[in-house]
Amino acid sequence: MCICCIAGFDGIEIHGAHGYLIDQFLKDGINDRTDEYGGSLANRCKFLIQIVQAVVEAIGADRVAVRVSPAIDHLDAMDSDPVSLGFAVIERFNKLQQNIGSKLTYLHVTQPRYAAYGQAESGKHGSDQDEAEFMRTLRKAYQGTFMASGGFTRELGMEAVASGDADLVSYGRYFISNPDLVLRFKMNAPLTKYVRRTFYTQDPVVGYTDYPFLNKTTVKEQALSRL
Repeated sequence: MCICCIAGFDGIEIHGAHGYLIDQFLKDGINDRTDEYGGSLANRCKFLIQIVQAVVEAIGADRVAVRVSPAIDHLDAMDSDPVSLGFAVIERFNKLQQNIGSKLTYLHVTQPRYAAYGQAESGKHGSDQDEAEFMRTLRKAYQGTFMASGGFTRELGMEAVASGDADLVSYGRYFISNPDLVLRFKMNAPLTKYVRRTFYTQDPVVGYTDYPFLNKTTVKEQALSRL
């Protein structure tokens, strides 16, 4: 059994997005390999699928999730056809799930409106409708639980789930600056703004554990909250 299970974690999310190693295999703008892992979509997807298969065999599909970002141009990892890339990855996940008779915990996709360093990271940044349609298309293709992330507010997250565009919505940066984010969403309370320059520092406190918790006595709960 893997170390994460021994440590008591419920499962893991394989990070195949945002320009990191797996994403560098997936994207034709950075993968210049000439062996079996480069060139065609099938070849570029091979590394990711092999990793997922190995982890599933070790701990079971119900403990494994995967994150991808086919439409994101980040750290020089971009693709000339993100829709086809997204479909190719999902097609292989669907086949894998069918073969093993079990579904992954979820597929996590970062939508094009994701931004880093204050700038949009989509190589071909389109309208909100175009980006919503891109995510909706992938969501319909995937045969399993679909998680979306990237620039979601409380309202946009609720809308995505209510409309069926996503089963789950992930929040990252606002969870750093709001350790009680779930409570704040429930109460429709103001959010503390994050300080981006402290995201990747070595300080064990500043930017990590020094953000304030909500003073519930000063915030009136919204009766119409659906969370």
